[in-house]
Amino acid sequence: MNKLHLILVFFFSLSGFSAFAQPTHVLIDKESKLKQLRIFVEQGDFALAYPIAQELLLRRVDAFSVEPSYVNDDVHYYNILCELKLMHPVAKEEAAKFIAGSANAARASSLAYHLGHTYFLENNFEQSLFYFEQANINNLTNEMIADLKFEKAYALFNLKRFDEAKPLFNEIHQLENSKYHIPANYYYGFISYYEKNYEEALSAFKKVELYPEYQGVVPYYITEIYYFKGEKDLALSYGESILKRKIPLYYVAQLKLLLGQMYFEKKDFKKALPLLESYVQQSDKVTKEVLYSLSYSYFEIGNTEKAIEGFKSLSNESDSLGQNSMYLLGDLYLQTNQKANARAAFQFGAANNSNKLQQKVSAFNYAKLSYELGYEGVALKEMKDYLNKYPNSEYDNEAKEILVDLLAKTSNFKEALTLYESFGTPTANMQKILPRIQYGRAIELINDQEITEADALLTKVLNNVNGSSLHAYANFWKGEIAYRQRKFTESIGFLNKYLSYNVPASGEANVAAAKYTIGYAQLLQENYVAAANSFESATVANANIFNSDAYLRTGDAYYMQRNYAKALTIYNKVIADADIQADYAYMQKGIITGIKSGAEKVAILSKFGNLYPGSSFIQDVNIEIAQAYIADEKFANAIPYLQQVIKSNRDGLKPRAYLKTGLAYYNNNDNANALANYNSLLKLYPQSAEADEAVAIMKDIYIEEGKTDEFIAMMKASGRDVSNNEADSLTFSAAMKKINNNDCTGAVTAFKSYISNYPNGSNIANANYQIAACYKTSKDFPNSLRYFTIVTELGANVYFERSLLEKARIEYFELKDYSAAKKSFTLLRTNSINQEYLAESLRGLVRTNYYLKDYAGASDAAQALLKTKGINTDDKSVAYLVLGKSKQMEGNCAEAITAFKSTAAINKSAWGAEARYEIANCYFETDNTSAAEKAALAVIKETGSYDEWVTKSYILLGDIFMKQKDYFNAKATYESVSKNASIAELRAIAATRLQQAIDEERKGSKLIQ
Repeated sequence: MNKLHLILVFFFSLSGFSAFAQPTHVLIDKESKLKQLRIFVEQGDFALAYPIAQELLLRRVDAFSVEPSYVNDDVHYYNILCELKLMHPVAKEEAAKFIAGSANAARASSLAYHLGHTYFLENNFEQSLFYFEQANINNLTNEMIADLKFEKAYALFNLKRFDEAKPLFNEIHQLENSKYHIPANYYYGFISYYEKNYEEALSAFKKVELYPEYQGVVPYYITEIYYFKGEKDLALSYGESILKRKIPLYYVAQLKLLLGQMYFEKKDFKKALPLLESYVQQSDKVTKEVLYSLSYSYFEIGNTEKAIEGFKSLSNESDSLGQNSMYLLGDLYLQTNQKANARAAFQFGAANNSNKLQQKVSAFNYAKLSYELGYEGVALKEMKDYLNKYPNSEYDNEAKEILVDLLAKTSNFKEALTLYESFGTPTANMQKILPRIQYGRAIELINDQEITEADALLTKVLNNVNGSSLHAYANFWKGEIAYRQRKFTESIGFLNKYLSYNVPASGEANVAAAKYTIGYAQLLQENYVAAANSFESATVANANIFNSDAYLRTGDAYYMQRNYAKALTIYNKVIADADIQADYAYMQKGIITGIKSGAEKVAILSKFGNLYPGSSFIQDVNIEIAQAYIADEKFANAIPYLQQVIKSNRDGLKPRAYLKTGLAYYNNNDNANALANYNSLLKLYPQSAEADEAVAIMKDIYIEEGKTDEFIAMMKASGRDVSNNEADSLTFSAAMKKINNNDCTGAVTAFKSYISNYPNGSNIANANYQIAACYKTSKDFPNSLRYFTIVTELGANVYFERSLLEKARIEYFELKDYSAAKKSFTLLRTNSINQEYLAESLRGLVRTNYYLKDYAGASDAAQALLKTKGINTDDKSVAYLVLGKSKQMEGNCAEAITAFKSTAAINKSAWGAEARYEIANCYFETDNTSAAEKAALAVIKETGSYDEWVTKSYILLGDIFMKQKDYFNAKATYESVSKNASIAELRAIAATRLQQAIDEERKGSKLIQ
C-alpha cells in the first residue's frame, strides 16, 4: 500500500468516524437539554427554562431525534409555556394555535389549562372559562385540577353565573385538606346567601369568619342572615360583638345601619340613633328609608332641629313615607312656632293621598294656617275645598267658623262674593257679613272703572239692614259714581247724605273728598256760590290730596261770580307757592287784570312763555293776549299771537284763532285777508260753531262790497245752500223730536234720511252724533264707533271733542283696541280746549300706553296728568304706576319704588296690586330679599282679588326662597302655583321652576335618587 492510499484510507476513516459518531453525541446533548428544560419547568424556573427552549427550537432536534414528533411537541409546549409565564406578548396567540393544532392531547390539554389560568390572572373570565373547558383533567396533575376547579368556579362567580359556580365551590368547600377549602366556603356561602339559602350560607360563613382575609366582610353577612332568619336578638348581640372587635371591617357602615334599623324596629331610638347617624355621616348617599329612620329617631328623642332638617329632605317623596314625614314635620314646625314652614309641610301632606287620615288633617291644617298667616285667598279656597271633600268631619265646625270670618274680612272680595252666592242657605252669621263683602267688591269695581256693576252692589248694601254700619260709605261712593256719570244732582244728594252720618273717614271716603266732589258738581252746574263754599270747606278739612286743587277751584268759583278780588287773592297765593297749577293761576290772574286794563293784561301774559315754557296753556294765553289787543282795538297787534295758535298743534283752538284773525283784519279794513281767513275756517272746520259766526261776517263783507252773487256761490261751494236751509232745519227738527221722545230706533232712521238728503247740511255733525249716541245706548259699539268717527272726521265742530272722547272710550273699554284708542286720545289731547276732556285724554293715554307697554309714552302723559286739575285718586294711582314702570325700565329701582309706593298708598285695586308687586320685584332685583319677601307677602295678603299679581307674587316668593337656597319653601310655593293658578302661562312658569328647585336640592342631597 502506497503512502497516498494510506493517507486516503486514514482520511476516510476519520471521515467515517465523524459521520457516524457525531449524531450520538448531539442526541445525548439535546436530551440532556430537554431534561434540564423539564426540570426547570417543573421547578417553576421559567426564566432559566426559556433560553433552553429557544436553543432547542433553533437546533431543529426533530431531524435527529429518535422520537422526533414528541420531542418537537415537548419543545414547542415548553417554549410556549415559558412565554405564558414570562408574559410575552405573543404567548397567548401561540398557545391558542398550539392547542388548536397539536396532535398531542396531553400537551394541548395542559397548555389549555395554563392559557386559561393566564386569562384568569388578567380577570378575563370569559376567555379563561373557554380554555378551562378544553383542559381535560385526565391530562392534568391533581394540583392543576384543584386550581382549575377553583379558578373556574371563581370565574363563573365573577360572571354571576352562580348556578354553574355553586356545584364547583360545593365540591371544593367539602375538601378540608384543600388549599381552597376556606375561600371556597366563602364563595359558596355568598352564593347561598344570594339564593337566600341562609342555613347553608351561615354554615359556610361560620367556617371562615375568623380568617384575616374574611373577618372584615363575613360578620356583616352573618348578622344579616340572623336578621333575615328572624333571630333579631341574636343578630343584635352578634353584630354588637363584632363592632367591639379591634379589627377593620369592610362593611362597618352597613353593619351599623343594620343594627340601627333593628333598634329602630324595637323602638329603642336612643340606641338606634348613634348607629344610624354614623352610617349617614359616612355615606355619600343614603336611601329615603334610612333618612326617615334617622329623622324619626331625632324626633323621638326630642332633637327637634335635626329632625326638621331630616324630614325636610323627604319633601319630594310622594309615598306614605313622604307623607308621614311631612305630617311630622308640620307638627314640629308648629311646636317651634314656625307657622309659615308648617303651612308648607302640611301643603305637601295634603297633596299626598297615601294615608287618607293624614291627608285630611294636613288639608285642614294647611287651610287653617293660610288663614292665620293672612293668605286669605288661599284660605278661602282651601277651606271651601276641605268642607266639600270632608263633610261632617271632626273639624267641621271650626272650618265653618274660619270660613265665615274669612268672608268677613277677606281682601279677595270677588271670590268671597262668588263663594257666598254658592251657599244654598247661608247661616245667620254669613248673612250679617254679606254687606261687607258687597261693599268691598264694589270698591274694587270702582277702582277698576266698572262703575255700573259697583253701583248696583252699593244699592244692595243700602237696602240691607245688616249693612247699616256701611250705609254712610255706600252713599259716599254712590255720590262719586253719579259724578263720574255726570249726574250732578244725584251726586250732590248722595254725598250730602254721607256727610249727614258724621262718620270717621274710611280710606278715600272722607269729609274733604265729599265736599271736593260736591264742589265740582256745583261748579259744573254753574252754581258758583255753592261751589265756592264747598271747595273752601274741602280745603279747611285739612291738608290732603285734594287740598291744592280745591283751593284753586275756590278761586275759579269766585271768578265765575265776578268776585275778582277774592279770586285774585287765591290765584296769587297759588303762584307764590309755586303750586303744580301755578301756570293756570297765572293765566287767570292775567285775565282778571285784563278786565280793567287790556295793556296790563298783555304785560302780565307776555311773560307767561318765559315763566312756564312747558305749560299746556301757552296757546290759550296767546288767544287771551290777542283778545286783549282786539278789545283795545289794536287789531294788528293781535294777529301775530293768533298766527302762533294757527301754527301750533292745538287744533281745538284753531277755529277760534281763524275767526278772530278774520275779525282783526275786518276791523282793520282788510277785507281780503279777513275773507281769506274765514274761507280757511270754512274749508278746514266747516262744522265748527266759529264757522257759523264767520258766515255771518262774510255776508256783511260781501253785501258791503255789493258781491251778493259771490256770497251765494261761496255758500253753495261750502255746502251751505241758502235755499235749502229751511228744509234742512225742518227735517233735522223732526228727527230730534224722536230723540226727545226717547225713540232711538225711529231717530236713527230719521237722521240717516236727513244725512242722505243733506250730506253737507248745517246739522250734519249733530245728526251723525245722535246716531252714534243711539247705537251706544243699545250697546251696538261697532256702529256707534263708526258714526262717532264720522263726526270727528268732519273736523272742528260742536260735537267734535265729545265724539272723539266717546270714540276713544269705545275703543278702550269695549273693543280693547288700545292702539286705536291711543290714537284717538292723542288726537283729543291735541285738539281739546275743554279742560275736562283734556284730563280724559291724558287718562286714556296713560292707560293705553301702559297696556301697549310703551312706558316712556305713558310716563310723559302721566306727568301731564298729575298737573291737571280735578284728577281723582285712580288717575294718580295709574300715573304713579307708569312713572315707576318707566324708571324701572331705565334700571332706576330706587325712584321706581318711590313711584310704586305712591300708587300702593292710595289704591287697593289692580293698579295698587301691580305697584306692590313691582316694589317687591325691584327689591328682589337689587338683592334685598328680606324687603322683597315682605313686599310680596303684602300683595298676597292685601290684594287677593287680582290673580295675576297675586300669582306673580307667589312665584317671586319662590324665587326669593331659591336665592336663599330654601328649597323646601321654594318647592311648596311653586307647587301651589303650578297646581292652583288660574292663569295657564303662570302655571307653566311655576312648574318649570318647581323642577329647577327639585334639581338644585338634589345636587346637595344625600338621598339616593
